[in-house]
Amino acid sequence: MANLAQINRILEFLSEIDLPYQLIPLDDDTFLPGLSHNKGVLHIDVEKVQFPGDILHEAGHYAVCEPTERCFLDGNIYKTGLRHQRPKQQMMGEEMAATAWSVAAAIHLGFPLQVVFHEAGFRGSSESLIEAFEHGGGIGHPLLGAYQMTCPQQGFPAMSVWIRTISWL
Repeated sequence: MANLAQINRILEFLSEIDLPYQLIPLDDDTFLPGLSHNKGVLHIDVEKVQFPGDILHEAGHYAVCEPTERCFLDGNIYKTGLRHQRPKQQMMGEEMAATAWSVAAAIHLGFPLQVVFHEAGFRGSSESLIEAFEHGGGIGHPLLGAYQMTCPQQGFPAMSVWIRTISWL
């Protein structure tokens, strides 16, 4: 069972920033246990979530997505995006930005980066990603700046807004 205190704090945070989510029972056929995308709303089955950081990463997709295209975050968000003619490069950028966003959120919540980069995620690159982000590197944070989400004075991981409002379309 995942850390319920961390999950509850993450859910409070998502509510505070008005990120669309719904607590709902899910079947076992989801990309990540206990998480699903449904037409711009993150569905979460708290009983099935294995790693609280997965909630942060998936929430990051909603936070950094092109605002006019959030409704396309449905099912397999990459395949659904392609069906809606979302450019591959844009979606890959959003994937990197969602990773950086989840790091900023974890730090904001006082969690160690291991919550986001757990041993079962990121195709064995968790330790390298932790090291990169801890030493000022990492992926995706320049996009958060370009989306005008990071604090201009402090820079990443300080955020001035948690949900992207700047549209490039």
